Amino acid sequence: MKKLLAYMKGYYKECIISPLFKMLEAVFELLVPLVIANIIDIGIANKDKGYVIKMCLVLVAFAIVGLSCTLIAQYFAAKVAVGFSCKVKHSLFSHIQSLSYSEIDDLGTSTMITRMTSDMNQVQTGVNLTLRLFMRSPVVVFGAMIMAFYVDRTSASFFDRPATTFVIAIPLLAIIVFSIMCASIPLFKKVQMKLDKVLNRTRENLSGVRVIRAFGKENDEIGEFKKEASSLFSAQTFVGKISAIMNPATFAIINLAIVMLIWNGAIQVNSGSLSQGQVIALYNYMSQILVELIKLANLIINITKSVACGNRVQAVFEISPSIKDDALDTAPMIMSENAVDFRNVSMTYLKASESSLDDIDFSVKHGETVGIVGATGSGKTTLINLISRFYDVSSGEVLVDGINVKSYRSEELLSKIGIVPQKAVLFRGSLRDNMKWGNENASDDEIIEAIKSAQGADILLSKKEGLDFFIEQGGKNLSGGQKQRLTIARALVKKPSILILDDSSSALDFATDASLRKSISELDFKPTVFIVSQRASSVMHADKIIVLDDGKCVGIATHSELLKQCSVYAEIYASQFGKESIA
Repeated sequence: MKKLLAYMKGYYKECIISPLFKMLEAVFELLVPLVIANIIDIGIANKDKGYVIKMCLVLVAFAIVGLSCTLIAQYFAAKVAVGFSCKVKHSLFSHIQSLSYSEIDDLGTSTMITRMTSDMNQVQTGVNLTLRLFMRSPVVVFGAMIMAFYVDRTSASFFDRPATTFVIAIPLLAIIVFSIMCASIPLFKKVQMKLDKVLNRTRENLSGVRVIRAFGKENDEIGEFKKEASSLFSAQTFVGKISAIMNPATFAIINLAIVMLIWNGAIQVNSGSLSQGQVIALYNYMSQILVELIKLANLIINITKSVACGNRVQAVFEISPSIKDDALDTAPMIMSENAVDFRNVSMTYLKASESSLDDIDFSVKHGETVGIVGATGSGKTTLINLISRFYDVSSGEVLVDGINVKSYRSEELLSKIGIVPQKAVLFRGSLRDNMKWGNENASDDEIIEAIKSAQGADILLSKKEGLDFFIEQGGKNLSGGQKQRLTIARALVKKPSILILDDSSSALDFATDASLRKSISELDFKPTVFIVSQRASSVMHADKIIVLDDGKCVGIATHSELLKQCSVYAEIYASQFGKESIA
């Protein structure tokens, strides 16, 4: 949490002004019992109405000044809290964007969402309340004790003085408050972790609702959700019970202190050591302490939650990206005949016990089309993710245009590569806006040409709005095949030198898939194409085909050569076209 305080920079003035005005308000509040005591002992005792009216006007003036101080303090506290939260959220989002796929996989989407929203909102609330109350409450509590001894300065014996009650009560209250705070901080952290699990379960159910209903698993998922929610409820209830001890404990001590105060005060009044007005002032000071300690108790609970949430946010900042953009200058231009080289590459995921790729070695010339096939989990997507440096190799090296990908700045490397991921993702906005992700300066003609090349001409014809057609979040108003073709078009708008199609035609029929491959081969900018597919028909016309099996390369050759030399490829082909097709 301490590291987050660096984001307070630029708000130091406000951080001083807000507590200062709150303390000023507290000072005026501490003077009120003295005025009331004078009203009773002087005004009422002497039946001096003019004095009573004058003192009442003083109380009104105190109220106006106190209100003004409160409004100023709350304005600056809110300004700091919102500004601080905004800066942290921006920095947190930027930091998450800088993380590699490895760290994002390890953190999990639901955890990052919770920390960006729920945790940050709690931290913002904690900062606001701290600036408003953290200085005010101690000033009122200890100020009231000092004022009590000022009022009760005539009593002879220390232990017989009503003000002594304050000395006994305040340390007891402090022990209770801080003991509960120390017990609550780790428990609130566990509560937030359980909230992560509930959010993850909710996210999975909402995104996979069609699958859940297709398999009739609604009751099972409801049961699992209830289990996660019950665990969260139990954790919240337990920590709530501990926090709930604070109010009755403080009330009990304060009420006992008030009884002792009135008891001793009555004795001192009878002996002539104190006046009635002074006893009432002492009672008012004890009441002020009660109110402030209730506020402080609630503040401590909020601070405890905020510290736990702040530590979770800080934990994300402390995750260093495993892939760092160390290149300071543009990578040197090298005339290489190869677009991509893999040199004895091995890759092991973070916290994985086994490697996903092992000793991969191949070269691809400029303009070649390369097919990548293999069983599910054989490492196909991992391999093409290394070209874009979404993950770093464990050993060996990956070269693009003869230069190690680690020597490129991230933007420079990705400017050469157009990627169509397995899951077709479109964003809320117009069709034109989505296409311009590939090239923000692309003209409408270039976008239309790219869509036609991706076999999406029928999509444009079916939408009367044309490029202004509005795409819902996640492309929900498009079919799976339409989304795949538009994500391919988005990559083609970029006109990359390397085009990666990661199983991006799985929702297309064979005829459309064949037309797409033909159209890509006829592109005027002649990209080097990597086609990852489960279909042998999608890669059989490639210049070379890389066959992966359990992370190992078991064959690199043309279709006809692999049918003769590679049993894994022959088996894949036979499973789709029949064994007789191999003969």
